[in-house]
Amino acid sequence: MELLRWLESTQLAMFISQSPWGFPALEMIHVTATTFVFGMITIVDLRLIGVAWKGSAITDLYRDVIPLTWMAFVVAAITGSLLFISQAMEYFGNIALRMKFAALVLIAINMLAFRLIIYPGVSKWDRDTAVPVAAKLAGAISLAGWITVVACARWIAYLMI
Repeated sequence: MELLRWLESTQLAMFISQSPWGFPALEMIHVTATTFVFGMITIVDLRLIGVAWKGSAITDLYRDVIPLTWMAFVVAAITGSLLFISQAMEYFGNIALRMKFAALVLIAINMLAFRLIIYPGVSKWDRDTAVPVAAKLAGAISLAGWITVVACARWIAYLMI
């Protein structure tokens, strides 16, 4: 708790929470970056599930989408951290924020499993053959996880004291 109090008392946190545009500007950037991450990941997930972009090679989508997604994720993580420090004590106790982070952890585990276990065999199912069940499941888990992140993010504001 001392760390949280200290974070809130830093000049940067005070500026974010007390300036008329600090918090809203960061929130706008955070929401935009998160929306970009969700949109880009959804493209890959829907292809894996077999709902959209069936004619596109998964490797092409992955190569085109994932680097941009990582850039947007970094922006979302930085701006989210800055938003957190502005009201660290309140955010720490917010169940929706905790649920959002739990979903992000599950997404990360799913992504690592996909990248390390499933994706190395992509050449066998990249274009014209059926996507294996494990890859479809990874896409479905990812999509459900990101929907959860977005829902929890929206819920955070309603639970602030």
